[in-house]
Amino acid sequence: MEGKRVQDSEVVLAQIMQPESANMLGNVHGGWIMKLMDEAGAIVTSRHARRPTVTAVVDSIQFCAPVHVGDLVHVWARMTQAWRTSMEVEIRVEAEDLLTGERRLTATAYFVYVALDRDGRPAPVPPLIQETEEERRRAEEADQRRAERLARREAREAR
Repeated sequence: MEGKRVQDSEVVLAQIMQPESANMLGNVHGGWIMKLMDEAGAIVTSRHARRPTVTAVVDSIQFCAPVHVGDLVHVWARMTQAWRTSMEVEIRVEAEDLLTGERRLTATAYFVYVALDRDGRPAPVPPLIQETEEERRRAEEADQRRAERLARREAREAR
């Protein structure tokens, strides 16, 4: 299977935040932001695998700042690593005040997706080609996070 580059599947989604997505404080619900993050990650992994993908793990979401109604939200997602049937995606969310142009980081996370075949079973994915030192570093960090996730799963199953 021929490898694919990080830039071949990355995506940026942008959406104005409306009142229906707000909580009692006038901030956008974290769950709404998570939904946008998941959509961006699914697009990236489906582009990479050219198959349907499903979310397997949501790893370490960090909410850094609130998103307000009226903000333009940018959800940026890119592959960090591809294994046999699973892929990790780094996702960053920024909120932009359209009147001032100010942008602020509002959330970061790593999501893991699994590619599916026509029968809904895990399917092989192309390897990820890292072209830069930064991409290679991100892939090594992804491998470390995967090893930690697998160790936690093994410990849970041993109980």
